[in-house]
Amino acid sequence: MKFEKEMKLIKKGVEEIITEEELIKKFEQSEETGKPLRIKYGIDPTGYDVHIGHLVPIRKMRDFQDLGHIGVIIIGDFTAQIGDPSGLDETRPHLSKEQVKNNAEKYMEQLYTILDKSKIEVRWQSEWFEDMKMSDVMKLMGKYTLAQFMAHDTFRSRYEKGLPLGMHELMYPILQAYDSVMIKADVELGATEQKFNILSGRDMQRYFKMPQQVAVISPILMGTDGKEKMSKSLNNYIAVFDSPKDKYGKTMSIPDNMIINFFNYATKVETDEIKRISIKLKNDEVNPKIIKQRLAREIVTLYHGKKAALKAEEEFNLIFSQKEIPDEIPEFKLTAASMKIIDVLVQSNICASGGEVRRMIKQNAVSVDGEKVKDFFAEISKEAIIKVGKRRFLKVTQSS
Repeated sequence: MKFEKEMKLIKKGVEEIITEEELIKKFEQSEETGKPLRIKYGIDPTGYDVHIGHLVPIRKMRDFQDLGHIGVIIIGDFTAQIGDPSGLDETRPHLSKEQVKNNAEKYMEQLYTILDKSKIEVRWQSEWFEDMKMSDVMKLMGKYTLAQFMAHDTFRSRYEKGLPLGMHELMYPILQAYDSVMIKADVELGATEQKFNILSGRDMQRYFKMPQQVAVISPILMGTDGKEKMSKSLNNYIAVFDSPKDKYGKTMSIPDNMIINFFNYATKVETDEIKRISIKLKNDEVNPKIIKQRLAREIVTLYHGKKAALKAEEEFNLIFSQKEIPDEIPEFKLTAASMKIIDVLVQSNICASGGEVRRMIKQNAVSVDGEKVKDFFAEISKEAIIKVGKRRFLKVTQSS
């Protein structure tokens, strides 16, 4: 099959392509005309903390870039002020233009850890929406029916539960769809919860007698707890700006049954290799810890390079293996963004008093992630393993 190699790359870690036949035709047209495809992805900078789950579709954009195509990032400075209702049971708060601008700049800085900046076009919705007349808005709304929107899982669920559903929220998919018309998108990327909006873009392009974009739908990366999707609010995420050490450690903390999910959606490992890994795990041919170590190396390498990954692994092994930390140790959740180590050890009952903590520090008997603590006023602000003496351990986790 022509473009078999290209399709294999694009299909890796993808939930659904609507439609594959259309995508192959677009590849053919691009080859014939020498014109790269325009690959759309919209961001609503309602915040700026990006985790590796957010980057599942962004990594797919990089795949398209590597094939010679152009990524088009839409900064949703209008839709961010509405709030995407996808998957939410409540309306998001409004943001100011200044907040959106600041968030967008920080957001893009993180996307560029994956994307080829030379093959990116950044567009702001305000380019076309700022001067739009009310008559134009009404024409766009007239292209859709209420029945179509009630087919949206979130809209229907909120309506059936009697929860508030603002009329402005119904505009969100329409505005996102119109973005596709304005930038002449050939492909739109997004997570499964964005499927309705992306398909609305296909409808909108058809209404404007344009070629319809192909929808490339990515699955949602699970969080490090293996129970919920990756989310900062659930404190089960791996942030783009986490250090190599933190990325490695958080990856090693995931449940064994999440290993393949992470290989599929958070690494560049080939599909055939992932299948071999999966078979080995199912047949108990290899210790899951060894596979998880490779997974951690792959993730760190993707963002920081191979050298940083090997160093992170060395540090992890030094702390967790050579120091023979028990499998089960007490856990203490920080009650503030940062706490003094003395307060942590006393409140967790690892030490009887502040005096004991000071004495142990003075004796070089307190360490954080393998590093000796020498300052009585040292603070803890992130996940860490504290060792006191030879046998006392405490795992510190961040507050939610």
